[in-house]
Amino acid sequence: MPPAVVIMGVSGCGKSSLAAVLAQKMPVRRIEGDDYHSASNRTKMSQGIALTDADREGWLASLSGLLRQTPPNVILTCSALRKTYRDTLRNAASDLRFVFLKIGPEEARRRVNQRADSHFFSPSLVDSQFATLESPESEPGVLTLDASLPVLQLAEQVVAWLAQESPP
Repeated sequence: MPPAVVIMGVSGCGKSSLAAVLAQKMPVRRIEGDDYHSASNRTKMSQGIALTDADREGWLASLSGLLRQTPPNVILTCSALRKTYRDTLRNAASDLRFVFLKIGPEEARRRVNQRADSHFFSPSLVDSQFATLESPESEPGVLTLDASLPVLQLAEQVVAWLAQESPP
């Protein structure tokens, strides 16, 4: 049984795509973090207004509640940009792991622009995501992957990492 895993990173890094593939490969429940943003947060982001820590509090509380109520085998997509956000999620689920999809600003901007017609996140906010990001690379229980790799290759790396991280 895989542990709870958060697929994290800035907008456009491929969180949802990777989570969808992992949900096909493993017996996990997938939770799309964007589905739990409040209407006011969605409106702000669609208007190009960056969320504040206060804006994210309710969202993180909702996601933490879901982690508490869900068995360990869950994949959650969540930007988790700051260490305090990740710590909030860690407090909700024991043995929580993070997969950090690392991407450069230009590629993130390109990807977000490609989906502009189908997603509420304004492409003008990509720079604010990078300004907010506190890299999790030195934290325990974090796998950092190059988000430019094909999603199937990323999924294979996550499955292999979880297999060696999880007790038999």
